[in-house]
Amino acid sequence: MDQGPLQNRAGWPRPRRVAAAALAASLLLVQGAVAGTPRLEAQGSARRLVVDGKPLLVLGGELGNSSASSQAYMARYWPKLKAMNLNTVLAPVSWELVEPKEGAYDFSSVDGLLKDARAQDMHLMILWFGAWKNSMSTYVPAWVKRDDARFPRAKAASGVSQEILSAFSAETRDADARAYAALLAHLKAVDAQGTVLMVQVENEIGMLPVAREWGPDANAAWAAPVPPELLKRLAAGGEAIEPELRALWRAHGAKTAGSWAQVFGDGDAGQEVFTAWFYARYADAVTRAGKAAYPLPMYVNVALNRTGKAPGDYPSGGPLPHLIDVWKTGAPSVDLISPDIYFPNFNDLAGRYKRPDNALFIPEANNVGAPETPANAFYAIGKLDALGFSPFQVENADDTAQAAVTQAYGVLKQLTPAILAAQGLGKMSGFKPRVLEDGTVLDQPVSQVIGDYRFTVGFLDPWTPKADQKTAAHGGLIIQIGPEEYLIAGRGLVVTFAGAGNGPALAGIDSAVEGVFDAQGRWVPGRTLNGDQTHQGRHIRLAPGQFQIQRVKFYRYR
Repeated sequence: MDQGPLQNRAGWPRPRRVAAAALAASLLLVQGAVAGTPRLEAQGSARRLVVDGKPLLVLGGELGNSSASSQAYMARYWPKLKAMNLNTVLAPVSWELVEPKEGAYDFSSVDGLLKDARAQDMHLMILWFGAWKNSMSTYVPAWVKRDDARFPRAKAASGVSQEILSAFSAETRDADARAYAALLAHLKAVDAQGTVLMVQVENEIGMLPVAREWGPDANAAWAAPVPPELLKRLAAGGEAIEPELRALWRAHGAKTAGSWAQVFGDGDAGQEVFTAWFYARYADAVTRAGKAAYPLPMYVNVALNRTGKAPGDYPSGGPLPHLIDVWKTGAPSVDLISPDIYFPNFNDLAGRYKRPDNALFIPEANNVGAPETPANAFYAIGKLDALGFSPFQVENADDTAQAAVTQAYGVLKQLTPAILAAQGLGKMSGFKPRVLEDGTVLDQPVSQVIGDYRFTVGFLDPWTPKADQKTAAHGGLIIQIGPEEYLIAGRGLVVTFAGAGNGPALAGIDSAVEGVFDAQGRWVPGRTLNGDQTHQGRHIRLAPGQFQIQRVKFYRYR
C-alpha cells in the first residue's frame, strides 16, 4: 500500500506522468496572472473573500450537475441568471471532460464558461467533479472507469466492489491530483482578471453503503496506529472539539495511542472516523497539487445526514458536523468546509460550520424554488457572516422562484457595502424562525443586541391571517450604520426595540424611512413611516409580501 504522500505534509511529490507541454504552455501565457488572486482575509471574527483588493459578497447560484457540460445548452440561461441579480455562478467541471485521454487535456468547456460568465460580468466558482461526486465515481474518465486494476474500487465487507474509487489508491489520487493541477494551471494562464473566485475539491465525498472500505489496503490501515496529529488535536482541543467526536473518544478511554479500533471502537462510529481521516488526507493531497499550480481559495462541500441515520445510510466520512475536527486536522490545505443544506433545520446546521477556524459559505441550499431560500440567505449572511450563499439548480427557477430570488438578491446587492463593512464586528445580525428537522416551525420571537439597542424580531405579521403566512419564508437582517442608525431589511418581520447597556431602557423611533440604494450606492428615500406603518412608533414592520429596506434612527428616553 503506497500511502506515503497521504501521511507526509512536507510537500506534493512530482507526478509520474505530467502533461508537461500543456502545463508549461499554460504557465507561460500569463506570468502575472496571480497578482490579483482572490484570497480570504480576516475582519474581526469573520473572513471575507477579497477580489482585486476589494471584499466581495457572493450572491450565487449553482447549476444542475450536467448543465455546464454544454455551452449551447447554457446559452439561453446566462441572461436569466444575470437578471436574477446573481454575481457568481457555481459550475461543475468534470474530470472526464477535461482529460478524456490520459495526459491529453481539453479545457474547451472551461473556456466556454469563462467566456459566457464574463459576457454577463459575473464570477465563477468551479466545482471539481474528480474521483467522487455525491460519493460515487461516475464523472471520472473512461480510461479510469475501465481499469479497475490500476484504479481499484472500494469494497464492502462482503468483498463486493462499489461504484466508488478507493481512497487508499495512490494511483487514483495521483491521477486525480494531476488533472486538478492542470486545471488550476490553465486557470492561472487564462484568468488574469479573476473571474474564478474559488474552486471546490471533489463533490460531497462519502462512503456508501457501509461506514468504511474493506479492501486489503483499507484493512491494513485500519489495523495501523491512529496518526498522532489527530490524537494530539483531541487531547489539546478540550470542549472545542465537536461533542460527538469528543464523546466517542472519551467513551473508549481517551487514549493517546493505539489502533483505530482501540481509540474509537470497532463499531460504525469508529469506522466512520477512520474513513473521514483518509478522505481528508486524499482531499488535502489534491488541494496541495492545485494550490502549487494556482493558489485560489479551495473548499470541500458536505452531504449532511439526518439524526438517527447510521453511517452508510448517508455518505459516511465526509466533513459532516461531527467530523469537522478530523477534516481540519487531516486536510489543513483546504480553506473552507462548506455545508450543502437541504434539510429544514437550516439555522442549526449552518451554525455548526461557523467556527473560529472555518468561515461559512453555503454552496448549495435547497433547490432554488424552496420558499425559505431567501430567508436562509439573509440569516446566513446576517447572523453567521457567511461570505456567500447559493441555491441549487438556479437555472431551472420557475417564475415564482425567479421573482423571489431576484427580489432578495436585489436587496442584498444594495446592502452589500454595509454588510461587508459590518461583517465580524458585531454590528449586524440575521433573523429567521428556527425550524426543527421534522419541519416544525418555531415562530417565537428572537432577541439580539446590536450596538446600544436590543431588537426583538417576530415572524408572525399581526395584519395577515396566520393561515396565510408561511413563516419559514420570513427573514431579514439588521445592520448598524451609525451610533443610533440601522438598516432593517427583509420580509415578514415585526421588530420591537429597547435600550441596552448604560442609559435609558426606553427607546423610540426618531425616523423610519423606506427606500433603496441606487447603482452608485446612494440612499434614495421613499416614504417616511412615522405613523400608522410603525403602529405609532411601537415597531418596524416589514410586510410578508415583498422584500424591502428601511433606514431607521432610534433614540432613548426616560
